[in-house]
Amino acid sequence: MKALDERLGGGRFLTKAMRKVFPDHWTYLLGEIALYSFAVVLVSGVFLTFFFKPTMTEVVYDGAYAPLRGLRMSTAYASTLEISFEVRGGLLMRQIHHWGTLIFIGAICMHLLRNFFTGAFRKPRELNWLIGVLLFVLVMANGLLGYSLPDDALSGAALRITHSITLSLPLVGTYLAMFLFGGEFPGQDVVPRFFSLHVLLLPGLLAVLIPLHGMVLTCRQTHTQFKAKGLSERTVRGVPFFPAFVAKTTAFFLWVFAGIALLAALFQINPIWLYGPARPTVIAAGSQPDWYMGFLEGALRLMPGWEVTVFGQTLTLSLLIPALVAPGLLFTGLALYPFLERRFTKDHEVRNLLDRPRDVPVRTGIGVAGIVYYGVLWLAGGNDVIAMTFDVKLYTTTWIFRVAVFAAPALAFEITRRICLALRQGEAEAPESGVVVRTPEGRYIDSAHR
Repeated sequence: MKALDERLGGGRFLTKAMRKVFPDHWTYLLGEIALYSFAVVLVSGVFLTFFFKPTMTEVVYDGAYAPLRGLRMSTAYASTLEISFEVRGGLLMRQIHHWGTLIFIGAICMHLLRNFFTGAFRKPRELNWLIGVLLFVLVMANGLLGYSLPDDALSGAALRITHSITLSLPLVGTYLAMFLFGGEFPGQDVVPRFFSLHVLLLPGLLAVLIPLHGMVLTCRQTHTQFKAKGLSERTVRGVPFFPAFVAKTTAFFLWVFAGIALLAALFQINPIWLYGPARPTVIAAGSQPDWYMGFLEGALRLMPGWEVTVFGQTLTLSLLIPALVAPGLLFTGLALYPFLERRFTKDHEVRNLLDRPRDVPVRTGIGVAGIVYYGVLWLAGGNDVIAMTFDVKLYTTTWIFRVAVFAAPALAFEITRRICLALRQGEAEAPESGVVVRTPEGRYIDSAHR
């Protein structure tokens, strides 16, 4: 260490970093799950690039999967079949990659919600919050690109929707569609171009933003922590980075990897050989995207087929509103919220202690309303499956969701706000100590209420 310090410097920085205190609370594990699942996705993705052929040149399949032999398909689809059935460990790595992506995005969602409900986005962490929202958008976009690469019938349906939405964009739609697809749908260039974006551009951005978000800015600023006796805005209680935190986080990384590997080994996901090769005219009933894109699918299904003409330009509102307005409300609202809350509450102080959701009823109500908004759109993405399962008319389910997408978030906001106010009032009348004890009868109660 001394020799390196004499030649490269940084000894003081490393010493300070090793002694940095990390708070010990289970909610901090959500960010670590996101980080470690991203590492698993990267490593498994590198393995897959050794065998995947990103080209749409047609070939006649003559591989190991007998039911598809003799069919014409793209080289991309044929190479994905080869990975699944002929490369040693290929199917396991495909499933690790897919499950890892789903867990990565899920952990980002939970981490974002934890930061929102506890107020971890407040000064001085607004920039880190914006980076987190950007990461969420980039990861979803990269998931869509990767989902499209195998060129099977299911991903082909997603590509058709992507192409239609791209064309509907005013002024730039046709140019952007030509750039992505290289011609009329499906074209010959979409898979290689999506492949370049999926393995080079977006992972490169993520590889820069994730350390900036999770380590550089977090270490530069004081860690947030939940309010407790003896803590203040300027004190941190926890364990040092080395050796305690390093040992714990290494073990947790192994648990995350083991969980993803177990899912990949036991639960089949995205069996592209059952769907067959992509065909522009083929789409199966009940087709569903991965869960994180379900709310966009729902928005498309709920929107009426509206079109308007403005200055000679036809605007397809049935695509523009679901593709731009629905996600725009969600992500723009998330990005602007820290600044809007600061403006209305006039709170310009540095905040390192976290709030309990009940202590900020309006913010908690807005958060629950956003979750309900997302959930209604997500459920609407399966309105055909719901209609068939419960023997309800498709148009009935569609209209129920059309009403619910406006009414349910407003109702959720008011109910949540009132619950928070009631909890605060009850706490004021009967203060809690935070210490739970067990009575001789076996009941668990707050020690202040004994």
